[in-house]
Amino acid sequence: METSTKRRVVITGMGAVTPLGNTVAQSWDAVRAGTCGIGPITRYDATGRKVTLAAEVKDWDAAELLGRQRAKHLARFAQFALIAAREAVEQAGLDTTAIDATRAGVIVSSGIGGVEETEKQTESCLKRGFDRCSPFYIPSGISNMAAGEVAIEMGFKGMCTCPVTACAGGSNAVGDAFRHIRDGYAEVMLAGGTEAAITPLSIGGFTTMRALHTGDDPAAASIPFDARRSGFVMGEGAGMLLLEELEHAKARGAQIIAEVVGYGVTCDAHHITAPAPNGEGGARAMQQALDDAGGVAPEAVDYINAHGTSTQLNDRCETQAIKAVFGNHAYELAVSSTKSMTGHMLGAAGAVEAIFTALAVRDGYLPATIGYVEPDPECDLDCVPNEGREASVTYALSNSLGFGGHNACLLMKKY
Repeated sequence: METSTKRRVVITGMGAVTPLGNTVAQSWDAVRAGTCGIGPITRYDATGRKVTLAAEVKDWDAAELLGRQRAKHLARFAQFALIAAREAVEQAGLDTTAIDATRAGVIVSSGIGGVEETEKQTESCLKRGFDRCSPFYIPSGISNMAAGEVAIEMGFKGMCTCPVTACAGGSNAVGDAFRHIRDGYAEVMLAGGTEAAITPLSIGGFTTMRALHTGDDPAAASIPFDARRSGFVMGEGAGMLLLEELEHAKARGAQIIAEVVGYGVTCDAHHITAPAPNGEGGARAMQQALDDAGGVAPEAVDYINAHGTSTQLNDRCETQAIKAVFGNHAYELAVSSTKSMTGHMLGAAGAVEAIFTALAVRDGYLPATIGYVEPDPECDLDCVPNEGREASVTYALSNSLGFGGHNACLLMKKY
C-alpha cells in the first residue's frame, strides 16, 4: 500500500490509573510537578524481604467505582483497564451506540495478567483441595480478560486481542491498533495496557533475577540514566488510548490530542532478558517508526520518552541505540524517563508512556527524569534532569523494550 493512501490516525481520548493519580489529569499534573509515586509496599507484608518498595496505585476503591458485585469478580488488572477505558471514551466524547460496533475494536496488553488471583487460589487450594478452586479463577485471571471486559462494556465487536510481550506490550497494543485503523480494518480502537503485579510471587521472581532495586529510599530507587542505578521498581496501573481514523473523528467534531504517525516493532533474537549489544534491536525499532511515518528525518524528533528502566544494561544500551539512529542530533533532543516517577508498570508501561508522550506533544512540555544526581558518562544525553521544561515538540517517540527481546516504538506528531 502506498504511503499516500494510508489513512491517518489520531488520539481523541485517554484514560489512566497510575501510581501518580487515578485519572490522566491527576497523573499528568503529578508528572509536571515531578512527583515520585514510589513508596513502601502495602499490598502485602514485605517485612524481612529484600524488596520493600513499589509504585502502587493509591486510594483505589473498586467497589465504589464498579459496584461491589462487579468488582468482586474482576481481577485488579482488569479493574484498572475498565476504569481507564471509561475515562478514555468519556474524554473522547464518543457515543458508543452511535458508531458501527463491528468497526470498533479493543487491544489491551498485560504482561502477567491476574497473577494475584493465581497466588490466592493456589494458597486456598493447597488447604481445601484443587477441586474447590473458584469458578471465577480462570475467567478473571487470564491475561486477555481485560481486553474482553472492555469490549463487553463498550459493545465493540471488531478485533479484540491481548499482546503479551512483557514490557513492550502496551506499546504493541497502541501500535497494532494504529495499523489496524490505518490499513482500513476499523475506524475506532481502544488500546493500551494494564498490570497489577505487586504480589509476593511477582516481586519474588524479579528479585531473584536481580532485576529490582533493593534499597529503602524512594528518592534513590528508580533513577534512570544515573550512575547509581541498581534495578527497576515495580509499578502498577493502566493506560488506555482511544484511536480514531482522522475523518471519523472530524465528522463527529472530536477534539484531537495528537496524531500517531509511525510504529516500529522488532526482536533482538539475542537473550531472554538482556538487550542486544549496543541496543541494536531498539535502534531498528526507532528507525522503523521514522520510516513508517513516510521517512521522518531524525533531526525532526524533539523528544523521546525512553524505556529508561533504571537498570545498568537497559539505560546504557538504549543510549547507544538512540545515538545509532540520531547521530549528533541525539545530543540535541530530550530523552527522559517517566519511570523515575511511575516505576515500571510492565505491560501497562508503554501505554501510560504513550499518554505522557502525546501530552508532551500537545502541551509543549518535556517531563523530567527525577532523582538524577550522579551522571553516567555512558548515558550522556539530555535526560531532562530533575525539572521538566517547556519546549516546542513537533515529533516525539515513545520506546518500550521487553524481556524476550521485544522492542516497540511509537512516533507521535503534533496535530
